[in-house]
Amino acid sequence: MIYLKTAEEIELMRESNQLVSKTHAEIAKYIEVGISTLEIDRIAHEFLNDHGAVPGFLNYNGFPNSVCISVNDVVVHGIPNDYRLQDGDIVSIDIGAYKNGMHGDSCYTFEIGNVDENVRKLLRVTRESLYKGIEKAIAGNRIGDIGHAVQKHAESFGYGVVRELVGHGIGRDLHESPEVPNYGRQGTGPKLDTGMCIAVEPMITLGKRFIKQDDDGWTIRTADHKPAAHFEHTMAITNGKADILSDFSIIDETLKLNQK
Repeated sequence: MIYLKTAEEIELMRESNQLVSKTHAEIAKYIEVGISTLEIDRIAHEFLNDHGAVPGFLNYNGFPNSVCISVNDVVVHGIPNDYRLQDGDIVSIDIGAYKNGMHGDSCYTFEIGNVDENVRKLLRVTRESLYKGIEKAIAGNRIGDIGHAVQKHAESFGYGVVRELVGHGIGRDLHESPEVPNYGRQGTGPKLDTGMCIAVEPMITLGKRFIKQDDDGWTIRTADHKPAAHFEHTMAITNGKADILSDFSIIDETLKLNQK
């Protein structure tokens, strides 16, 4: 069952998603060589609480922390711990916020110090593939149009597109129908209607697309241990271009200020 949102509900979702983006921007002030992923989790948790939200992932299906922090070959669902970020790492931080009865969800992959140019290119292409998918997130199109656009762009660079993990509908629940794969055929899948809210989240690998799960039951990493990148926006479907409810610009701006 796909739940269409009212204009009022979309505005509440915008508030939750903007808070997610502001939380990313807050993390961007501190993320550097030497900080532990557990410290990042604490910063996010406190920021969300201070702004009247509940961390969307905390205790979700038993997840033990407030945000998912995935370093290098970890694709998604990394559990924050005592690991301290090192020069050359990449780290995907996936944040959810629940406020006013609505969820926000967005992921951003950060570069730590001097990242290898091949890995930096992976991040750039993954982010581009997200926006290629969003271009197809228009009322009247189908879910397969989004996945096809993501897959076509990522695979044109020889990258792997993870298939076992997908984007999703979002609203009163963190994960709603429909599923939004990052691969697919044009003109297939559920039709996109005005009022649908979805999270599109390409998970792209430098090597093969295959993944495996750690014994902790959460951490998903690449089978060949090559790096993976993950970018995610939540959006509302309209008759024109998608209304992106989350925001990377405030994260980018904070990172630029850090470099001055």
